[in-house]
Amino acid sequence: MITFKRTDSSHPDFIQLVALLDADLATRDGEDHAFYDQFNGITDIGHAIVAFREEIPVGCGGIKEFKNDMMEVKRMYVIPEARGTGMGSAILQELERWTAELGYTHCILETGKRQPEAIALYKKNGYTVIPNYGPYEAMKNSVCFQKDVSFSKNQDQ
Repeated sequence: MITFKRTDSSHPDFIQLVALLDADLATRDGEDHAFYDQFNGITDIGHAIVAFREEIPVGCGGIKEFKNDMMEVKRMYVIPEARGTGMGSAILQELERWTAELGYTHCILETGKRQPEAIALYKKNGYTVIPNYGPYEAMKNSVCFQKDVSFSKNQDQ
């Protein structure tokens, strides 16, 4: 059984999963890792989700305000053993629900071209590619996405 815990970035399981994510990204991003790492701190993430299967943490994600009507999805990760099971989509959909519950209408995010699994996940879940934003504007390795999640609030009622 899969359960989600809504928490913040101080939760020990979230911190542990983000450490695994950072190790993976250091390998994938190579020389670009130091640039991306500066935008991937977790202290500003007030809304974090940890996914558990049989009480074992298997994935995480977070959201933080980007603009008045928009949350930025951050620190999405699923352990290798749980990939291909729909876990990433489940975490993302829970983050979208939470975003809508908080009154925001859109999610925005950045991922890297060296993360084809992440790109496929976001496209599969209805995210559309947008021009690179903020600190990622000049990064050729970045791909940015956006999705209207205002529907999520209405679906749950």
